[in-house]
Amino acid sequence: MARNATNKLLQKAKRSKSDEFYTQYCDIENELQYYSSHFSGKVVYCNCDDPRVSNFFKYFAVNFDNLGLKKLIASCYVEQDVGCFSNDVAKRGFYYELHKENDKGFSLDDISVSSFNGDGDFRSYESIELLKRSDVVVTNPPFSLFREYLEQLIKYDKKFLIIANVNSITYKEVFKLIKDNKLWLGIHLGRGVSGFIVPEHYELYGTEARIDENGNRVISPNNCLWLTNLDTFIRHKDIPLTKKYFGNEVEYPKYDNYDAINVNKTKDIPSDYNGVMGVPITFLHKFNPEQFELIKFRKGMDEKDLSINGKCPYFRILVKNKRL
Repeated sequence: MARNATNKLLQKAKRSKSDEFYTQYCDIENELQYYSSHFSGKVVYCNCDDPRVSNFFKYFAVNFDNLGLKKLIASCYVEQDVGCFSNDVAKRGFYYELHKENDKGFSLDDISVSSFNGDGDFRSYESIELLKRSDVVVTNPPFSLFREYLEQLIKYDKKFLIIANVNSITYKEVFKLIKDNKLWLGIHLGRGVSGFIVPEHYELYGTEARIDENGNRVISPNNCLWLTNLDTFIRHKDIPLTKKYFGNEVEYPKYDNYDAINVNKTKDIPSDYNGVMGVPITFLHKFNPEQFELIKFRKGMDEKDLSINGKCPYFRILVKNKRL
């Protein structure tokens, strides 16, 4: 029992890093407007959401008929109080299901409430069973458990739209999914995700921190994005290429450890260069897989960070223009 209690404490400590960020309704609405065609006849699962307060649950409940949903499920993790010398469980996770039989506005009568036997963690057997019966997962998962969360979605071959930290696209396992065309960036990132509601004990840091008209404490880290495998219009738009390499070679130095040129800004990608180019990671927000091929992330032929004259620029993605 002592080992189990220790594991619980470690899990609690891991969760406490940055996981109490609650997504604003306006940000959900702003992103989800581009995906309406993906939800008709589908079961949507928000598996990291207290349905009593979750704006994801609220959004899908309000738009249940407009989106043509089949069912909406939202489940909540509840920390369990487990004594070192006892098997008593004080709290259990729970989930709401909304399954309407008519096209009228939803009411509380349309919602069924069920309890898990355990804590409702997205990795639990019970939550995974709900995941298996769902079609699309939409939520803001715990940032500290992001790798495990994404791995689970891929394992069970689910469609999804989730919020992540910008740094997540530098993870090798995430880049591989992007390179294999199994994952891509959504519509908004950075300031396009305007802020998160945080609990009372969170410090209101940053110049854009505020208390909104409803009394919610909101912080705006400006370092988040949406990740998805639902198709979007932005993936099929070419990046305008207005600059030239030949005649301006000095602006595009070559790397020491890879046969490629360095491009500091996506807008500066030359239209006449048919070799490999190193571009900023923000390139992925505008990446059209029909226009460019992703070659490699960050490393040169020697598997060390790309360098120019012995110095490493910011992270770069090696790409090649498919049209040349």
